[in-house]
Amino acid sequence: MKWPAMGYARVESLDELWRALDAAGPEAQILAGGQSLLATLAFRLSAPSTLIDITRIAPLKGVSVAGDVLRIGALTRHADLARDPLVARHAPMLAEAAPLIAHPAIRNRGTIGGSLALADPAAELPACVVALGATLVLASRAGERRVAAADFFQGLFTTALDTGEIIMAVEVPVVTATSRQTIVEVTRRSGDYAMAGLAAALEVDGGVVTSARLVFFGIGSGAEVARGASAALTGKALSAETIAAAQAALDGDLDPPTDLHGGPEMKRHLARVLIRRALTASPGSSEQAA
Repeated sequence: MKWPAMGYARVESLDELWRALDAAGPEAQILAGGQSLLATLAFRLSAPSTLIDITRIAPLKGVSVAGDVLRIGALTRHADLARDPLVARHAPMLAEAAPLIAHPAIRNRGTIGGSLALADPAAELPACVVALGATLVLASRAGERRVAAADFFQGLFTTALDTGEIIMAVEVPVVTATSRQTIVEVTRRSGDYAMAGLAAALEVDGGVVTSARLVFFGIGSGAEVARGASAALTGKALSAETIAAAQAALDGDLDPPTDLHGGPEMKRHLARVLIRRALTASPGSSEQAA
């Protein structure tokens, strides 16, 4: 199917962006990597009045570390997450997640900001930033505001972004000596959306889990925090009994809908499998596996 007729504007600064949004009106859409947007245009699922291309706005680019925070510009592409040394060192879950996203052609164009703004329930990166306790930096003509990742995602393809607002960057606490991070998923084929996935971030001190955030994707309407399973791990040493308790707690955490992959019980089964895999993975380094 052909795209609908629309305007196109390329901007090179935030001031230009605000002016372009004002001129185009509320039916305009932002174009970053475009890897989800282009598909919705082709199927006539979206029909913006104007596409506003933000790929040349310099403040949205780059990866840096300031103190105990890793800042990742919204235009950072998935492929860059996979190979950036700062991401690998300070947020290894994101480096581990990037190669799981779709196919190389998608990873070479898709951006972290675009993925988070779309809030696809089967996407890896929303679950990762929630598990990592990240903060999203949002910008509009009125200025910047910061929203915790856990509060940013509000339901199926729904976020805290206001009209005229964009994601500027993602700020992630850097790993420490006690951090353990991993992401695991089940797919039918390489590059497919996950049937179920888990982003797990733990703090382990002296062999005891002092905090845990287990966040599932592909299993509900968004990034699903398994609070009961996370609590079952906290204050305990990782063991077969502790992992079994976390698995049992999932029955109260998850209420997955039926989708094209299967029904609720199959999804809960996959979630239990993923907890075991994540928590018994052989750690390549102290930062890279739970």
